[in-house]
Amino acid sequence: MKYYILIICSFFIVTSHAGAQRFYVSYKPSVYKGPFTGNVILYVSNKNENPKDKTGWPCFRMKVSNIMPNQQIVFTDSALSYPTILSRVPRGNYYVQAVWDLNIDGRVIGESTGNMYNMPRKVTFNTPKEGFALVCDQVVKAPIFEDSKYVKEIKVSSKLLTWFNHKPEYIRGAVILPAQYYTEPKRRFPVYFMIGGFGGGYIHYSRSESSDTLASNPLDTVACIKVYLDGDCSLGHSTYANSDNNGPVGDAFAYEFIPQLDQRFRTNGARVIRGHSSGGWTVVYLLTHYPKLFVAGNASAPDPVDFHRFTLTNLYTDNKRVEYVDGLTIGSNPDLPASYDRPNIVHSIEDIIYRGEQNVSFDAVFGPKGGDGLPKSLFNSATGELNRDVFEHWKRYDLTQYIIKHWPALKKDLDGKLRVSVGNEDNAYLNFSVKLMENEMKKLDANIEFAYYPGTHFTVATPEYKKAQDAFLLKKYLEWQGRNKK
Repeated sequence: MKYYILIICSFFIVTSHAGAQRFYVSYKPSVYKGPFTGNVILYVSNKNENPKDKTGWPCFRMKVSNIMPNQQIVFTDSALSYPTILSRVPRGNYYVQAVWDLNIDGRVIGESTGNMYNMPRKVTFNTPKEGFALVCDQVVKAPIFEDSKYVKEIKVSSKLLTWFNHKPEYIRGAVILPAQYYTEPKRRFPVYFMIGGFGGGYIHYSRSESSDTLASNPLDTVACIKVYLDGDCSLGHSTYANSDNNGPVGDAFAYEFIPQLDQRFRTNGARVIRGHSSGGWTVVYLLTHYPKLFVAGNASAPDPVDFHRFTLTNLYTDNKRVEYVDGLTIGSNPDLPASYDRPNIVHSIEDIIYRGEQNVSFDAVFGPKGGDGLPKSLFNSATGELNRDVFEHWKRYDLTQYIIKHWPALKKDLDGKLRVSVGNEDNAYLNFSVKLMENEMKKLDANIEFAYYPGTHFTVATPEYKKAQDAFLLKKYLEWQGRNKK
């Protein structure tokens, strides 16, 4: 889970175009034949030489239709803006890049496959009447995963997701083999799934990205095939949940990915899984929706599993978002540099960077699809008000309530398989949500283990914490092994 301070201003006023800062943006036919319909993002930074690669501000967005190569679009004060309009960005030196978002593949717009962009240009803002031309003649190349002896990419074509999104879709991961995979060629191994939190893609296991190409570490003394799942999707983190916006990701994982994994590698039928943050929520979702697939799962500091505590907001009773992150109220107006003159604008950074960030990710998993093809927002970004109609859709993803409702059917296959651990000082108060789930599970007499440790969302994973997590998974695997000995 990644946490943003949403900086909210008041209502939007368009200033005169005649005095506005302008950027004239076009793309070359060498990178895209056109026409282009979609969103164009203008990134501006006085620190980052490649501002498109790091979400920040100022940033601006325009939605355009049928723009041909070499045809210019013009960014002025009428563009969607954060935290201020173009003409009021403080005078000084900036790096600027524009990106035309085709939304072919990738979570981060500035790094998404096929998107057109310009090499960084350094400009100086002196007066609000200046104009700058940006010619986008570069294209983001598709990442290439380089296998090594022990680390292999697995990329499974998904008919379910391809049908849903009307474009080729895959479920991906990095398979990390144990040394015994080669020294004992007839042996089969359990699978240990791992999934990270927000931004937890798998590409860092590529040989070109990392030196971590060693054989997988055992689960205590048990050699296992480890699989690092790819959490990234176009709208954020898929959490491997079936949703109106991301599609049937859970079903694709269960019925397409796992059969292919078992076919391509020597697995023995036992599967354990662990994940942290959004990956922790993934573990609870998969264990409760596909319990027969797993021997056990450990959910570490999961995103809210009980919506009576979505951080500090009770989604069932509160009418407005009430949240704090490290002492700062989300929805208030934390200090921006004094030089930032913010006219009456109603935007947050995620209104501009409209896909692939944390709050959009929640809306994509839990909420319905909007008329513009994007998820409907639970919260109004200007007022923090909660949309009750949207929350009706969210309710089906309250995992505490899901277990309560389905417990008679789940008990046989889920009992004893799930462990949830969290830090008592979690930065987003996820321990509160976990505690609420624990209280309800006690009422069901459900055999689900809960554990609380010192630490925040980012410091809780101490060696002791990890050891206890793996001890639980090992115990459940050995129990499975004992039941399945021939």
